[in-house]
Amino acid sequence: MTSQPIRVPVRILGIDPGLRRTGWGVIDIDGNRLIFVGCGSVEPPDTLPLASRLLGIHEGLAAVLGNYQPAEAAVEQTFVNKDGVATLKLGQARGVAMLAPAMFGIAVAEYAPNQVKKTVVGAGHADKNQILMMLKILLPKAEPKSPDAADALAIAITHAHHRASAALRLRVVGL
Repeated sequence: MTSQPIRVPVRILGIDPGLRRTGWGVIDIDGNRLIFVGCGSVEPPDTLPLASRLLGIHEGLAAVLGNYQPAEAAVEQTFVNKDGVATLKLGQARGVAMLAPAMFGIAVAEYAPNQVKKTVVGAGHADKNQILMMLKILLPKAEPKSPDAADALAIAITHAHHRASAALRLRVVGL
């Protein structure tokens, strides 16, 4: 008689990058069970120069990474809008959000906003209230205090559902 391999939960960090608020959400996935671990946001003061705000985001995410020790991370891709300057600044925050886990040796997956909405709600154009409602169903113990933290949890859930294909893409790119 052979024993079944012991399943080990995988801890995932989801990050919703932003210059004013960078949301973060941590979940564990055990088989197909999702378990809420923590969420919040990093909020550097608006009065700081851009470089200092980016540093604040990095330090905040580094603290989250140190406290929660995730094995995998996922970041939302930048939504390109009509304001080019705002898009570039958001891209800089996103770069910091990708750099922080990479500095801890964690691979970072990327998901489009519509893919996150489709995975969590079932519709690619869902609004924030629909995402929050589904989060209460998927992670009943989660009570995100900001929309950014809720979005970060949705990104972590998306990665939990798509992590096998994300890992395959990373392996193919690394060849």
